[in-house]
Amino acid sequence: MASAMAGITLELLALQAFAGLALGTIFVLLAVGLSLIFGLLTVVNFAHGAFFMVGAYLGVYLFGLTGNFWFCLVGVPLVAGCLGLVVERILIRPLYGRGIDYPLLLTFGLGYVLVDLVRMTFGIEGRNFSTPDALRGSVSIGVGDFPLYRLFVIGITALILLGLWWLIEGTRAGLIIRAGARDPEIVRTLGVDVSRVWLLVFALGTALAGLAGVLAAPMRGVYPEMGVPVLIEAFVVTVVGGMGSLLGAVVAGLLLGVVVSLTSLVAPPMANISMFVVMALVLLFRPTGLFGRTGLLG
Repeated sequence: MASAMAGITLELLALQAFAGLALGTIFVLLAVGLSLIFGLLTVVNFAHGAFFMVGAYLGVYLFGLTGNFWFCLVGVPLVAGCLGLVVERILIRPLYGRGIDYPLLLTFGLGYVLVDLVRMTFGIEGRNFSTPDALRGSVSIGVGDFPLYRLFVIGITALILLGLWWLIEGTRAGLIIRAGARDPEIVRTLGVDVSRVWLLVFALGTALAGLAGVLAAPMRGVYPEMGVPVLIEAFVVTVVGGMGSLLGAVVAGLLLGVVVSLTSLVAPPMANISMFVVMALVLLFRPTGLFGRTGLLG
């Protein structure tokens, strides 16, 4: 450890922290989708990692067709969201009211089905997804040069989170989502079709997972099993932040991204378990996570 720390400067630590923010933004997109779905539908979506993987492969496919990365950023979440609509309407909706374990087991199996479908369609070998030409290279951020693409990922995630905040806090649909998360029976009494709200929220969650997949593809590569470790990471982030808490998902995602990145610099063998250490410490002192479970926006 001491020898690893010897050549580390403050500038290097700052650059590594920025790299952690880029990693954390992927965690955030995944965990926000999970928290949205759990917060309103009380569905533990074990297919979330598979939707992430499908988003990456959709990006590869659409980029091969169009050669336009910006089209992929729009098309992938739309297609992933439509897939979420179908899954919620046909597979998950009949299981509401039967207990949390029914949709959990269904989505667990669905994840394996999606992986096998991708293997049959694209093969078992991984695919390359190169960084778009316009986002290659690096820029100075004051403490050194930083990859432009990672800055782009941080920026676009910030815009998405602002849009999501506006949707939930500043629109009538957001008011219905917040009310439905706390007391769906009252919302039904007021004449609101709660099932339609559930449908749209599940689609939004899967769209965010698909977008995270295409954004992560140039950084992580694309292969059928890529959703497995990501699913574990997303659940760790969600647990640390607090199940059902969007604010918790954002804070925990960025925090754990920085922790993993800095740990990989100072103690590389510990990088893969650092987030689990953080989760254990948080749950030791706050069993409900950093922001608890006081509702969708708790």
